Order: sequence, then structure tokens, then C-alpha cells
Amino acid sequence: MDLPPGSATDTGRANAALLWAVLAGAAVALALGAYGRQHEPAGQALFTLWFSGTLNMKAWLATVALLLGIVQVVLAGRMYGKLGRSPAPAWVGPTHRLCGTLALLVTLPVAYHCLWSLGFQTDSTRRYVHSVLGCVFYGAFVTKVLCVRSARLPGWALPVVGGVLFASLVVLWLTSSLWFFDNVGFPSF
Repeated sequence: MDLPPGSATDTGRANAALLWAVLAGAAVALALGAYGRQHEPAGQALFTLWFSGTLNMKAWLATVALLLGIVQVVLAGRMYGKLGRSPAPAWVGPTHRLCGTLALLVTLPVAYHCLWSLGFQTDSTRRYVHSVLGCVFYGAFVTKVLCVRSARLPGWALPVVGGVLFASLVVLWLTSSLWFFDNVGFPSF
């Protein structure tokens, strides 16, 4: 049975769906943080791909993820009519999803090495903020995926969750890749 938009029951269901999505994301963030805090860091990398070291790999993969995130924000703006006057071309939606998928895949080796090799670090403000936002990023990602899949959510929910996801990615990059490039050197492959 379809409920009239804006009815109390419809609004209650939308709020419940949003709450479940946020709780699922929070559970992921907390689980990652707990693992990172309890795990004894290995202090070494399992792989570095074609890079000369773990930090080099992490800095560059995070930079690629940030660039893909910027493309995603631009495409979302186009999809939702915030950029451009005419309707978005048909390729914008699939490209937005592809960029998001690629950004997530590029971050996985970074997150794995952060958690496995370094753990949740609290010895400096930069590392603490980075550790917290690494957990927030994956929690926000789970929340965003669940929000995208639900047609019941309020119209403001997806842009807010996407904004949290992008903002966490930007600050993660600032506290890792930018720091690395400033202190170790650019391009530092």
C-alpha cells in the first residue's frame, strides 16, 4: 500500500530507513576503529604494488581516490541539476557510480595497510584525526550505499551523507598524502 507523501506514517518510515542506514554506517566505523585499536600493528607492508614504499603507495592511491571523489561530486551536481541547465546526459549516472566504485577500490589497499601495518594511532593530533576519519569514511560509504538503495529517505539525506563521505576523504588526504608530499617530497613514487 502506497502512503501519501508527507503523511505521518510515510515520514516515520523515511526516518526509520535513514536511522537504520546511519546505524549500519556507525557500526562499520566503530568496528574498524575497534579493530585498529586492538590489533597489534605489523609495522610492515604486505605489498607496495609498483611503488617504492608503503607510504608512497598510500599517498598516491589516496590522491587518485580524491580525484575520483572530485569527479563524483561534479557528476552528482550535474545529475541533480545543480550544474548545467539541461537534463544530464545518460552517461552521467553510470559514470558517477563507476567513479565511486573505483574510488572505493583504490582506497582498500590504503585502508588495509593503515589498519594492518599501523593500527589506530593516537600519538599525534594528525594521526588521531586521520585514524578517526578513516573509520568515518567507510561508515559514511556504507550509509551512502544504503541511502542510494532506499527510495523512502528525505531528499536532503543523500546529499548530506555524500557530503560527509567527500569531506572525510578530503581531510584524510590532507592528513596523509599532502603531509607525505610536503615532508617526503613530490612526486615520491
